[in-house]
Amino acid sequence: MSESGVPGDVLAVVEDQQQPGTGPRQMVLNMGPQHPSTHGVLRLLLQLDGENIVSCQPDIGYLHTGIEKEFEVKTYQQAVTLTDRVDYLAPLSNNLGYCLAVEKLLGLEIPPQAQWMRVMLTELTRLNSHLVWLGTHALDIGAMSVFLYCFREREDILRLFEMFSGQRMMTSYFRIGGLALEPPRGWHQRVKKFIDVFPSRVDEYENLLTNNRIWIGRTRGIGYMSLEDMLDLGITGPMLRGAGLKIDARKDQPYSSYEKFDFEVPTRTENDVYARYQVRVEEMRQSARIVRQALEGMPGGPWKADAPHVVLPDREKMKTQMEALIYHFKIVTEGFRVPEGEVYQVIESPRGELGFYVVSDGTSAPYRVHMRTPSFGNLQATSKLVEGALIADVIASIGSMDFVLGDTDR
Repeated sequence: MSESGVPGDVLAVVEDQQQPGTGPRQMVLNMGPQHPSTHGVLRLLLQLDGENIVSCQPDIGYLHTGIEKEFEVKTYQQAVTLTDRVDYLAPLSNNLGYCLAVEKLLGLEIPPQAQWMRVMLTELTRLNSHLVWLGTHALDIGAMSVFLYCFREREDILRLFEMFSGQRMMTSYFRIGGLALEPPRGWHQRVKKFIDVFPSRVDEYENLLTNNRIWIGRTRGIGYMSLEDMLDLGITGPMLRGAGLKIDARKDQPYSSYEKFDFEVPTRTENDVYARYQVRVEEMRQSARIVRQALEGMPGGPWKADAPHVVLPDREKMKTQMEALIYHFKIVTEGFRVPEGEVYQVIESPRGELGFYVVSDGTSAPYRVHMRTPSFGNLQATSKLVEGALIADVIASIGSMDFVLGDTDR
């Protein structure tokens, strides 16, 4: 640790990047980890020449929870609750990726209603996440009204989640084999009421920002990096689509019946903060379109798989049938065994490509679980995005990345 309080190894990296012949205005500045605009406990070591960024070194790990290791001491079903806490703004997306991976190992066939319900709820999750991103990103740049508007709609979505699962955020509503609970009475009317109004709300956000001269001045031409550099760093999601690459796991590697839905993958080519804003706003419109299709075409039938050795039996059957009672007791106390093997499952989370690598040794607990989280990959772009920019542009650039530190550190 140096006298300045900067870890020696990190300071050495910054000093190595120092340019020769710099003047007396040059200094190393900590931004974070308790800075409101770093969207969590992210620490940036900025080497400055006046207001200009000479180099930037992100320092992560302040929110490390060891979730990947915790999987190994939970049964497969218990581990669902861990996934909510990885990316706490998109818990249902995490649930889905993990459940799909384990279901692939088990060879389970999920009923159509459960698949469509998963699609509908994960798209509502995408809306929830993008609303938090847009509201906080706009607030960082000085637009306070948008923050209040976005959280108005987010509250409606959280109430829908609470209606389905009993929880507003850490819902754990998807389970291996289907859903945790039967969809509640009146869900169709509540979702329809929200989705009928939502497109007009997106219009309001755009009226406030899209042609706003201050917003354009703070975002257009800011945070540029080449598409080649993005691909080298493993960046995915809206950041990549803002650079013109039309790639989305929902289209390229469909899962949970996404191939049956009609939607577009929005792209822009400018590859700056403004382009990423445009991509995410259009993604909200497309997600609303998917939710409406799921609402109008929701198939009937069961909401969980016919797999008594994996899925808990109905409560009434458990009270009247001995076989159902035995299955319930064994699943709750011991879990269920998953055949030996390994699998990798990709989904498109609000932040980009989310992958679950699950290894089974034939017991009732995972042998290994590794997550390829989008925030970790996207954060690698920080240095490239802000070098040569002004301090104020750092806020706009990192806000356009939409990372979650729980997703990064896990």
